[in-house]
Amino acid sequence: MDELCVPRKPPRYVEVVAVGAIAVLVALTIVGRLPDAGHRKFLPLDIVVGMASVGLMPLTFRRPVPGAIAVAVLAAFSPAATPPSTVGTLNVALRQPLRTSVLVAAVGTASHLVQGLWQPIHGLPYFWYAVLVIVVHAALLGWGQGTQARQQLLQSLRERARRAEAEQGRRVAEARSLERTKMAREMHDVLAHRLSLLATYAGALEYRPDSSPEKLAKAAGVIRTGVRQALDELREVINVLRDDDVYEARPQPTFGDLRALVDESREAGTTIAYDDRVADSTSLPPATGRTAYRIVQEGLTNARKHAAGHPVQVLVTGHPGDGLRIELTNPASNGTPLVPGSGTGLVGLTERVQLAGGTLDHGREPGGAFRLEASLPWPS
Repeated sequence: MDELCVPRKPPRYVEVVAVGAIAVLVALTIVGRLPDAGHRKFLPLDIVVGMASVGLMPLTFRRPVPGAIAVAVLAAFSPAATPPSTVGTLNVALRQPLRTSVLVAAVGTASHLVQGLWQPIHGLPYFWYAVLVIVVHAALLGWGQGTQARQQLLQSLRERARRAEAEQGRRVAEARSLERTKMAREMHDVLAHRLSLLATYAGALEYRPDSSPEKLAKAAGVIRTGVRQALDELREVINVLRDDDVYEARPQPTFGDLRALVDESREAGTTIAYDDRVADSTSLPPATGRTAYRIVQEGLTNARKHAAGHPVQVLVTGHPGDGLRIELTNPASNGTPLVPGSGTGLVGLTERVQLAGGTLDHGREPGGAFRLEASLPWPS
């Protein structure tokens, strides 16, 4: 905002027009004093002062403060300098800080008060002349400073708008990044589940080469389909991480997809005892159902990785008002995992459950089994 107070040279054509208009006002002032015999004797002085004040106007536009003070001093000798002095005072008030503007206005007021002492206006008492001079210069000061304050306010509002727009753009970018990260996590879970199924089928082909041709063909078909799906999902992950544009969200699983998830794992050879004791699952919030699906998916994936060939028990209970409880249990294995993992699946799952307002607990039980237990809120 301070740059509004820095003197700036007006365009050349504006300066020429302004100087011409002021010269006309000076000439009219001199001519208007001619009918008064008392003022007629000051005609040479009026002409000299008028020409000097008009000649100083370009300096007033280029260097407002020195120029305005110079023409204000000339106004003490002749009313011919009053129009240039008035314009100089207004110009300073429009372009300079308040303290400088008050100083220039005070110089102009003092000069005109001196002018009124030795060249009084007939019929106008000096007291009222002084009041008029003070009021005029106060009005010029107020006009200029008010206009400058308005310009500063407008500039401040424009700057705020620019900053708000930049901040909005940053928030949109952060929201997109967060959404892409969320999508990538979702598809990471899906991809990990898909690859663990493929590893299970591949292991069956490796360790049971004596299976019937029908079973071998079925397993090979499942692997081929699974590989294609895994590649598609991996491509989606890459596109989500790359793309800055608006993209269509991948359809998210619901609680009703849990049965299909369990059946898919069963077809891969995992023995699963699935017990669904959820009352009125249709009233379950979509976000809670999606989190429940991810919990079971991660649990089954880990069971295939670390305890392949062992049965898994899945218990889901709950009803509105009491929350949703999910428990997965499978025998722990100390052998080499079927598929190496990153070790961050349960960490991410814990974060997901906490964001949903629930709790997650996992670990070995005294009997050696591995238990994964989660509780999610379910409002009534």
